[in-house]
Amino acid sequence: MKIAVLDINGKDTGRKADLSKNVYAIEPNNHAVYLDVKQYLANQRQGTHKAKERAEIVGSTRKIKKQKGTGTARAGSIKSGIFRGGGRMFGPRPRNYSFKLNKNVKRLARKSALSIKASEKAITVLEDFSFDAPKTKEFTAILKALNLENKKSLFVLGGSNNNVYLSSRNLKRAEVIINSELSTYKILNANQLILVESSLEEIELNLSK
Repeated sequence: MKIAVLDINGKDTGRKADLSKNVYAIEPNNHAVYLDVKQYLANQRQGTHKAKERAEIVGSTRKIKKQKGTGTARAGSIKSGIFRGGGRMFGPRPRNYSFKLNKNVKRLARKSALSIKASEKAITVLEDFSFDAPKTKEFTAILKALNLENKKSLFVLGGSNNNVYLSSRNLKRAEVIINSELSTYKILNANQLILVESSLEEIELNLSK
């Protein structure tokens, strides 16, 4: 499939980029997308939550009332979870939420996400650009030219470009990554996907293995 290549002023350069049908025009696999997004979000969790259980509570160990004859349930410790100030029953403990996902499933999920964006016409191909110094004003001018000021946008570069990255860092709705950092979650979370020309070959190479 062919798509026009734009310059940083939002004008058509007259050139066309050829997007592989095996990457940008497949039948989306919703379950693969679900699993990959679930893994991404699970990996973001710190898992440091902790609540004290009855064995960890500081308190008296004396039996608080006699075993029988009170007319109520027997109780052996003030640290029990049924009493105020007692431990929490089955409380959260530190744990690792990450789980394994096969490479082929992750690859299928990313191709599905790209195909979804392509079908929504939410992919823009931009010619390579760079800044002499980090300038948020210059990056904002590109967003205005592409009508992306009020949209979530994801810029995918072919390689590391520190000046472009630093220029976008203060902008809430724009994110700049390199092609190796592309994930299903980031693709779907953006309203518009901006692929820099130099990133196209690497993306297709990574996803066609």
